[in-house]
Amino acid sequence: MDNDLTLAPLGRSGWTAGAAALLRAVARDPWFITLLILAVPALYWTASGTTPVAVERLWYWWPALMRGLGMNVQISLLAMTLGTMLGLVVGAISLSPLAPLRALTRAYVLAFRNAPILVLVYFTTYVFPFEVPVAGWVLPFPDWIKVVIGLALPASANVAEIFRGAVQSIPAAQWEAAHSLGFARTQIFRMVILPQCLRRMLAPWMNLYASITMSTALASLVGVHDLVDTATVASNTVARTDFTILIYFTLLALFFAYCYPISRLTRYLERRHARH
Repeated sequence: MDNDLTLAPLGRSGWTAGAAALLRAVARDPWFITLLILAVPALYWTASGTTPVAVERLWYWWPALMRGLGMNVQISLLAMTLGTMLGLVVGAISLSPLAPLRALTRAYVLAFRNAPILVLVYFTTYVFPFEVPVAGWVLPFPDWIKVVIGLALPASANVAEIFRGAVQSIPAAQWEAAHSLGFARTQIFRMVILPQCLRRMLAPWMNLYASITMSTALASLVGVHDLVDTATVASNTVARTDFTILIYFTLLALFFAYCYPISRLTRYLERRHARH
């Protein structure tokens, strides 16, 4: 009983110290301070009933903006998934001992890494059909899927290069040591090389994903109802200069809010990998 009574105050003081340290860290965070500054006028407008018209219109369009952002996130996730699967295949083939296969994958990588993303988006939008006949049925081929393909092509080329560079960064001594232990080449790749490659690929892959996410803003140019298109419709509907400035500032803030944590996590992974 005495021990319990002795430990209880110590536990409370420990929690208090931890909470104080957390509050100090949050108070030093510039983004927390920015949000706090933005919250002050919002609270004043709410309390006094003097909310500007532009802010009221922004609040009205907010659900539509969130749906538009959801479309951008959906396109980016699908484009990176497709691009990663295709890029790993291309990257694996680029390591083939056969020179023609290496030359073919090299041409693929050079073509899609150096092609403007906007051109690829237009290419996939207008080259692919708008409807696809399947077993007697005519299925629509939405524009947003074509944008996914257009973004997946440069993503696959970059993933292929990331994968090839990760494999070639593994010291040759590890291959030789595994060979001396009797492992086959496929076993060495699967159990020794690939786990290390995945760790080395993660940071540049996340950086590529952030870049692809920002490129999804091009989807509005081919008729996809995404965040940029929603902001344009809202601006034309309200037809106020202050609202136009506010909604496009909000658009930038939403893209930043989604991509900034990815960038921070990428930097953390890069520092962690550098230590190891």
